[in-house]
Amino acid sequence: MPDSVVHLSAVVIGGGPAGLMVAEQLSKAGVLVDLYDAMPTVGRKFLRAGIGGLNLTHNEDWQDFTDRYGDKASLLKPILDSFTAKDLRDWAVGLEVETFVGSSGRVFPVEKKAAPLLRRWLRRLRDDGVRIHSRHRWLDWDDSGNIRIQGPDKLLTVKADMTFFALGGGSWSALGSDGHWLAKFKAAGISCQEFRPSNCGFEYPWPADILNNYSGSPLKLIAVSINDNYGVEWRQRGDAVIASYGIEGGPVYGISAAMRDVIEQHGECTVYWDLDPDRSLEKLQAAIAKRRPKDSLANVLRKQCGLVGNKLAIFKALTSKAQMADLDGIPALIKNLPQTITAIRPLDEAISTDGGICFSAIDDKLMLMQCPNTYCVGEMLDWEAPTGGYLLTACFATAVWAANTALARKAASA
Repeated sequence: MPDSVVHLSAVVIGGGPAGLMVAEQLSKAGVLVDLYDAMPTVGRKFLRAGIGGLNLTHNEDWQDFTDRYGDKASLLKPILDSFTAKDLRDWAVGLEVETFVGSSGRVFPVEKKAAPLLRRWLRRLRDDGVRIHSRHRWLDWDDSGNIRIQGPDKLLTVKADMTFFALGGGSWSALGSDGHWLAKFKAAGISCQEFRPSNCGFEYPWPADILNNYSGSPLKLIAVSINDNYGVEWRQRGDAVIASYGIEGGPVYGISAAMRDVIEQHGECTVYWDLDPDRSLEKLQAAIAKRRPKDSLANVLRKQCGLVGNKLAIFKALTSKAQMADLDGIPALIKNLPQTITAIRPLDEAISTDGGICFSAIDDKLMLMQCPNTYCVGEMLDWEAPTGGYLLTACFATAVWAANTALARKAASA
């Protein structure tokens, strides 16, 4: 072996949650781990998630949980079974981070911050011997299959007994997850799908009065639904947001994958807003029937229908004058207000991405078929899930699975 090639036991490329979890599993087993990350510090996207309280996982029936991964659910289920939502909460407790279940079933640290957890985690990793190398960017493989990594002052060529790629998806490039690795993997003959935005916002040309008065405001307690390309209804309830560019927020993210697919196939997607999901159509009809003969339309919408503020504004923006004049038809519109969307926000703005390494390119150990002892974890793999803790749980679970199966493979070959 040439002197310029460094031989290491285990190399992890990427310092996000998946990469750090791989390093933890290996170091606990006594393996010396070298982790390389291109950014000045690790865990940057993890810290960004902490701004929203750090939604670690979700507390719900386990079968319902695993079904959230759509057409990849059957592939991911054994992996998720190996590191469940409960396992993740127990892991956090091991770092002296207590968690709680919110009203929506989402699980958060009691402190609702990522920084304390990350600090304790990194301290434990370093105490266990993990060597973290920041500002080290993976470049490619050389002709002998060794890894090439560009450091701050020199190029490293590394031969590792075990290699784990945890380079993330293709969004939030400023935090390190730029997706540039995809083209390099494809050039190496590894089957990959191009990235697409997931858990994302959508564009709509709001009128000036909405932009001036309600841009950035939450649409509280609504539901939004669409019919996907297979005629299946997708419906999510919660608080959406009127964005300067269109619509975003939890309920929109929950149906964003289906919306994206409809727009890609048909050029547009009609979403339907339920502005009062707690009242049935019949109750709204009964409320309007109680109006006084001299009540103005504005009073009917405010008093009988409960439309005020930004809900009233978007109701007016998405209805014609003729529809507004038809009082008997207003309840049906409140329950099913259509809005036609034609454009998805850019990939880099998405919370997560669809696409990545095809499952046909890896075995059941998450090892690349054409690269023995090389594993891929987290959002690099071609799966997607809604927000609500599902993303982080699968990133952790794939990391635990790949590390433990790699350790088993190593033991079997010893």
